[in-house]
Amino acid sequence: MTDELSRTSALASRHAALGSGLEDWNGMGTAWTYNSDPNDEHDAVRERAGMFDMTPLKKVFVRGPEALDVLDHLTTRDLSKVGPGKAAYLCVLTDQGGIADDAIVSNNGGNEWMIVHGSGDTMALLEASAAGRDVQIIFTDDLHDLSVQGPASLEILNAHTDIDLAELTYFEHAPAVLFGHPCRISRTGYSGERGYEIFADGTVITDIWDKLVQEGVMPCSFTALDKVRIEAGLLFYGYDMTKGNTPWEVGLEFTVSTTKADYRGKAAVVAAKGAEKVNNVCLEINHPDIVAGGELLSLDGEPVGVINSPCYSHRMGKSLALAHVVPGLAVGTTLAVSGDGLNTQATIAASPIYDPKKLRTHE
Repeated sequence: MTDELSRTSALASRHAALGSGLEDWNGMGTAWTYNSDPNDEHDAVRERAGMFDMTPLKKVFVRGPEALDVLDHLTTRDLSKVGPGKAAYLCVLTDQGGIADDAIVSNNGGNEWMIVHGSGDTMALLEASAAGRDVQIIFTDDLHDLSVQGPASLEILNAHTDIDLAELTYFEHAPAVLFGHPCRISRTGYSGERGYEIFADGTVITDIWDKLVQEGVMPCSFTALDKVRIEAGLLFYGYDMTKGNTPWEVGLEFTVSTTKADYRGKAAVVAAKGAEKVNNVCLEINHPDIVAGGELLSLDGEPVGVINSPCYSHRMGKSLALAHVVPGLAVGTTLAVSGDGLNTQATIAASPIYDPKKLRTHE
């Protein structure tokens, strides 16, 4: 860990014991690698169950009579449609209609909401939206986020909870007791599999982790997370989307309400529809390994895009990447790939390349 890290997961000792150097992401030491093979971790998520410490995401409670109004101004979804026990994935926009962050907002009931976000500007923009409003904004690093993902996740967790997780549909959540510890369990994740996120205090999260290891759930690194999320076509803020992109450009148009009352960036984002400069696509790259990222893409000698998020999927036997290309390039188009001594070709593939109908996530 470095002196620059301002946040610490209670699971840091578990990560270090598994060989992690606790590299920085979002100000917290994060398990980018373990001593285990990330391909084995990838297999665990696809075949049984793996778990990721997602505590580097920032958790913020918004409480009070005007909590809904504040979050509705901050975000792109119509949160009046998100009832207690429900959650929604959405964007936070700049005034210019660019993506300042992406996040999940959960309605906990009783005028309490939780927003979980990454490395963007959500907190500053939330405070601006809350100015003069009757709300409390509480950022908490004591609340940890452990993501258990894979086809056996329901069976494993349900054997040790006081609620029936089978009743939770996608993007629903509920208070629960897991291994004797109070928590909130949300049917969400970032893997392309059925999975659950466990939100619990730092005082109990290590015991929950240890119990899950005893149940055969494999600890997984962020290297493995990249593999599963790229296969599933899931975006990472700062790589696949930035302030320079609108939701229309990166496949997040489903998060944008054009009918709800005014919110930050609404006029600009509505005006930007149809003026996209890039599209987000999945590539199959003719290469035996992961590429570095940042490679340039061209068609008939003309530059048309750049690779943002690469991985190598041993399960699919393919070098994959998410990339930005100029609009109008069809699935099946072959592009030249160049950069850092690499000269090869890539083909635009339908996204997501893994489980294209998303049946595994929703089943």
